[in-house]
Amino acid sequence: MTTISEETIFQIILHGGDGKSHAMEAIALAKSGDIEGAEAKLKDAEAAINQAHHIQTSLIQEEVRGNNATVSLLMVHAQDHLMTSITVKDLAREFVDMYKAISKQG
Repeated sequence: MTTISEETIFQIILHGGDGKSHAMEAIALAKSGDIEGAEAKLKDAEAAINQAHHIQTSLIQEEVRGNNATVSLLMVHAQDHLMTSITVKDLAREFVDMYKAISKQG
């Protein structure tokens, strides 16, 4: 059994958190009428979450190769953080689309 470094785990948390923050900023910008800014923030969210997902994928590939790792509570937290960030980003996309549609009607 190998151990996943805390640095790797914190990278997942960091990038996931950045993605969630960008997604929330996108919602706020769309709500204020700045659809272009909101779209830019959604791209930032996607990029950050992709960084976290890339790390996660690397860890999964290692496990598939037979290099199993000890799963710590901190790693469980990182996975939860990433999944929540992905959900917030997906919902932010819906909110931005909704505000865009509302702005076109008004």
